[in-house]
Amino acid sequence: MSTTICQVMGFLVSSLGVGGSIMATAMDTWSTQDLYDNPVTAVFQYQGLWRSCVRQSSGFTECRPYFTILGLPAMFQAVRALMIVGIVLGILGLFVCIFALKCIRIGSMEDTAKANMTLTSGIMFIIAGLCAITGVSVFANMLVTNFWMSTTNMYQGMQNVQNRYTFGSALFVGWVAGGLALVGGIMMCLACKGLIPEESRYKAVSYNASGRNISYRTGPYKAGSGYEADPKTRKGMGYEEAPRSEDGRRPYPSKYDYV
Repeated sequence: MSTTICQVMGFLVSSLGVGGSIMATAMDTWSTQDLYDNPVTAVFQYQGLWRSCVRQSSGFTECRPYFTILGLPAMFQAVRALMIVGIVLGILGLFVCIFALKCIRIGSMEDTAKANMTLTSGIMFIIAGLCAITGVSVFANMLVTNFWMSTTNMYQGMQNVQNRYTFGSALFVGWVAGGLALVGGIMMCLACKGLIPEESRYKAVSYNASGRNISYRTGPYKAGSGYEADPKTRKGMGYEEAPRSEDGRRPYPSKYDYV
């Protein structure tokens, strides 16, 4: 899978996840009345994060928002906060991801900047998905606890104490939306690796310091190195001149013979 396809697919999947989180937060069917023991009823109740609704058998539905904030349970307010934080992070991640798409070129933006923006949007999507999944799971745990408490009260003879509520459709929408945002964020993080330009590798060159070793040619001739003293000055420095023959030549070539 190429980098562009992975990036575009991550953007689309994350968009679906963020849209599903917004839809789940706005829905009123987070908890619905359990009709197991009373399938025929004139009133059906269901609740959401922002209001509670009552639907009558005649088809008339009346919804009333929660006018108080301090009177709501702490876990209920925590679920609200998690869903709002997930939506905000998801929307910001979508804006960042649009400018980070490889198929969209804006000015002279380098691939390194696009890679950083892709990674940032991916992290935002992952956090948004985790917030949605956590918020829905916390609300589901509250429903399960209240359900079994209501069931215990019913078995003890207090049948009219309170109604039992079960999972609503908004919970399943929230779980799916959080999973999509999480998967989209992971795909964006994987696409970030393909956007990073390969680092240019330079071959290491070893430099040897020039030594004082001087190569000499074999034979009576010697290549001057420029560092040796004048041969005439070496006579008084402990060097003895070889004896000469009658014709004025040495019997063997000396190291001081120069033509």
